[in-house]
Amino acid sequence: MRRTAFLIAAIAALQGASGGVLAAVAAHVEQSPQLATASQFLMTHAAAGVALAALAAALRELSRFLLGLTLALQGGVALFSLDLALRALQGTKLFAYAAPIGGSTTIAAWTGLALWAAARFSRRAE
Repeated sequence: MRRTAFLIAAIAALQGASGGVLAAVAAHVEQSPQLATASQFLMTHAAAGVALAALAAALRELSRFLLGLTLALQGGVALFSLDLALRALQGTKLFAYAAPIGGSTTIAAWTGLALWAAARFSRRAE
C-alpha cells in the first residue's frame, strides 16, 4: 500500500503543476474567474494530497479507507477543475453535471476524511 501513497503523491504533484499552469493562463492569456477557481482548487488540494500521502506512508497500519478517500478527493477536484477550465477556455462542458459531481465528490471525501480522523482519534492509545 505504500506504492499507493507514492501514486497519490505523484497525482498531487501533477495537480499542483496543472494549477500553476492554469494560474499563469488566467493571469496572462484568459482573464477568467473560472480558471482562477480551478487553479486554486488544484493547488490547494495538491498540497492536501501530498500531506495525506505522507500520512498514509507514516502510519504503521495503512488504512485502505484513507487511501481511497484521498484518491476520491483528488479525482473529485480533477473533475471539477477540468470542467471549469474547459468552460473558460473552450466554452464547452466536460459532460453534463461534471462540475457538480466533482464538487460533491470532493465534499464527500473531505467529510469522510474528517470521520476517519475522528475515528482514529477516538481509539485508545496504541
